[in-house]
Amino acid sequence: MKAGRAIVVGAGLAGLSAAVRLTEAGLNVRVMEAAAQAGGRCRSYHDPQIGLTIDNGNHLVLAGNHAVRRFRESIGAREPLAGPDHADFPFVDLGNGDRWTVRINDRAVPWWVLVRDRRVPGTRATDYFALRRLISGKAGETVGERMAPRGALWSRLIDPVLLAILNTPPAQGSARLTAAVLRESLLRGGRASLPRIAHPGLAAAFIDPALDWLSARGMAVAMGRRLKAMEIAGDRVAALDWGQGPEAVAEDEAIVLAVPPTVAAALMPGLTVPDRFHAIVNAHFAVAPPAGAPAMLGVLGGAAQWLFAFADRISVTVSAADDLADMDREVLARRFWNDIQDAYGFSAPLPRWQVVKEKRATFAATPAQDARRPGPRTMLRNLFLAGDWTQTGLPATIEGAIRSGETAARLATERIRGA
Repeated sequence: MKAGRAIVVGAGLAGLSAAVRLTEAGLNVRVMEAAAQAGGRCRSYHDPQIGLTIDNGNHLVLAGNHAVRRFRESIGAREPLAGPDHADFPFVDLGNGDRWTVRINDRAVPWWVLVRDRRVPGTRATDYFALRRLISGKAGETVGERMAPRGALWSRLIDPVLLAILNTPPAQGSARLTAAVLRESLLRGGRASLPRIAHPGLAAAFIDPALDWLSARGMAVAMGRRLKAMEIAGDRVAALDWGQGPEAVAEDEAIVLAVPPTVAAALMPGLTVPDRFHAIVNAHFAVAPPAGAPAMLGVLGGAAQWLFAFADRISVTVSAADDLADMDREVLARRFWNDIQDAYGFSAPLPRWQVVKEKRATFAATPAQDARRPGPRTMLRNLFLAGDWTQTGLPATIEGAIRSGETAARLATERIRGA
């Protein structure tokens, strides 16, 4: 059997996922990353302003995310993904002070909608029939076309949850992508919908064990290596230029391009990629949460949308935050801190803080942008694409990124074995 070789361009989760699967297939793998550290948009770093190690964003996964589980099992990740034992989602409305918890039962039969104190206040069991239309959403349709964006069920559950999932105003979001997420979570019951958060952070849960796993198998991961250009000959990439002239690509070598969509488009003129994006704003406060604070709290009626309680900090996430991305950071920190105090019911001076803005965090998950996502294959027989922006069938999520790496690795391996 041919051993073969592969080059993975990009050490975000998609690239690391591809590198792990290619290594498992027996290929000699090199990983090249333009930045000084791996992880892409899923990374941890020590922030001197607050004196803590924080994540660039609060990325949530669900217990039913099978690719996440496979990846972590493969690399021997030991740090747990923490979360509740049941799919309980607490909310607070800062506008009127209302508090409630949506409690989804463990099994697939959704009897929770029949129980008043498990469902959204102000809703009836029959209101949830509308979810059936979301589960059957098709390409080209928006969520707003499948479900009327009004009423208590929409404002108190569907809108905040889909905003976090899609990073796009939900009524404009893709019904097809929404349906895919719901089929893999809510439709399978509470056990598949359990929220899981990386503790102590993303690096410990995903990135560091992947790098250690690759290093233990002799697979090189080079930082600070930015791909400048690709040299094409016929139907294949013949050489890669890392800034010091072209380096030949062997016949038994495949390339997985796991870079952001704008970078991929610059390297491959004519490649259609998503070209509209939405911001995500995160804030971190160096203070322990109050006793009994839930690991995750949905917030309505404030600037904050979701609060995450860690042992050493409280974090805020705001999706589709285009209107906040250009605001003064201290103004944002004070607004978020006010929301935190109201949501948790305490009063304290503003602690040390950090605000992290990602102005182009993910592609806009609309039908039009979903249609611009390329598949993993390209017109070049030795080049494959990976990334949460490729056609994974999911929104831009950790699960989608890891799946894209698996798919690109499988196709690259098949190409090398058949070369």
